[in-house]
Amino acid sequence: MPTALITGITGQDGSYLADFLLEKGYDVIGMVRRSSTVTFERIRHIQDDITIVQGDLHDQSSLVDIMEQHQPDEVYNLAAQSFVPTSWSQPVLTGEVTALGVTRLLEAIRLVKPEARFYQASSSEMFGKVMEVPQKESTPFYPRSPYGVAKVYAHWITVNYRESYDLFAVSGILFNHESPRRGLEFVTRKVTYGASRIKLGLAKELRLGNLEARRDWGFAGDYVEAMWMMLQQDEMDDYVIGTGETYSVKQLVEAAFGAVNLNWEDYVVQDERFYRPAEVDLLVSDPTKANEKLGWTPKVNFQGLVEMMVESDLARLGKEIG
Repeated sequence: MPTALITGITGQDGSYLADFLLEKGYDVIGMVRRSSTVTFERIRHIQDDITIVQGDLHDQSSLVDIMEQHQPDEVYNLAAQSFVPTSWSQPVLTGEVTALGVTRLLEAIRLVKPEARFYQASSSEMFGKVMEVPQKESTPFYPRSPYGVAKVYAHWITVNYRESYDLFAVSGILFNHESPRRGLEFVTRKVTYGASRIKLGLAKELRLGNLEARRDWGFAGDYVEAMWMMLQQDEMDDYVIGTGETYSVKQLVEAAFGAVNLNWEDYVVQDERFYRPAEVDLLVSDPTKANEKLGWTPKVNFQGLVEMMVESDLARLGKEIG
């Protein structure tokens, strides 16, 4: 039975990856930070099937201890300060966790178990002010937020450890991926949750920022399979993971309100407070390499994803109001 360590296991991606690896027969170790408010909501259904350990990407010794105690065969680094707007208000914290934290984890692997295979969660936000459309593995990076900058550092330190120490270390450059487990601060969940609240009479309006911003949105459950596939290859390489299709926030809103039979224009208010200081350009993936080399293709399309999220939010809110 192979052992996998997942940092950020309580997050959206970590929880889906844990589900996936348990089905594959893995022994799953989940790293969480010591906190008085740790939420296990996303992994409550599998809590008895995994091992939870305390560690922190700020703390080198905790990472070394976990590597020594559990000797994982695969390490998936999904922990980060991952909300782009927060990276503007907390840029130093974002750099400490999202950038330097990756170095600490790679160093722990190098010192304790260099034969372990390492996956780094890179991001389409690294492309930012895009140099070409669509974006592929060779597209130059031009990040437009402290989060994007931190992810570029993390990406290149992973490449450096691979080339300098021959660690099996790869990055998946993931485009936006969503699910019913997405945090409420992210625009997709904000929209599906907001539309559901309005449908149930719990709210009268939804305030959003730039409706013309476009993203390449896929289902997180599909994307964690690509992470695993990357670590099963004979050769180390980085891959762009996305749908290759782009939709605007306005189209997201139309789909979500359409799923509850409402006219979005009656409820959505544009609010300048939710605009980014620097908006990224058109982020759309070219996942050809992942399709051809990994045999990976997304299974859930945009419309299906939005409907899945709305159904989940309606059910959740329905339980809350009894």
